[in-house]
Amino acid sequence: MNPELMGRRFELQEPYLVGREHVREFARAVFATNPIHTDLAAARAAGYADLVAPPTFTAVLQDRGLQLLLADPMVTFELKNIVHGDQKYEYARPVLAGDQLTTELEVTKVVARGRVNMIQATTVIRDINGETVVTSLATLVIGGEE
Repeated sequence: MNPELMGRRFELQEPYLVGREHVREFARAVFATNPIHTDLAAARAAGYADLVAPPTFTAVLQDRGLQLLLADPMVTFELKNIVHGDQKYEYARPVLAGDQLTTELEVTKVVARGRVNMIQATTVIRDINGETVVTSLATLVIGGEE
């Protein structure tokens, strides 16, 4: 495990446009049955401007940041050797269809312990105005030999 990964930042080059069909498809995939995820009238009746993405929807963006990390030449491990050790989300507001979101992943902790290592990655997702929508903290456990 390369300790120089600590502090590395990875930012998506373009904002991600959250589409209604993206929200609906994700809701179906994770069995989110609340109609605010699939029915525009229900979302608006609940006080939202558009469909509300399920809470774990931002994993899609977090994964894109992780893919940038894995493509970094300093990374010497493979996706097949990673398992999630922990995942936390802190929402400032819900993600809505129509949002344009930017994503930045930062490696905030690197722990090397022989054949089992850990990386903590903080992902900040902001709207087009730069306001934080959600901050995600993930601990990745990396096994196997490098």
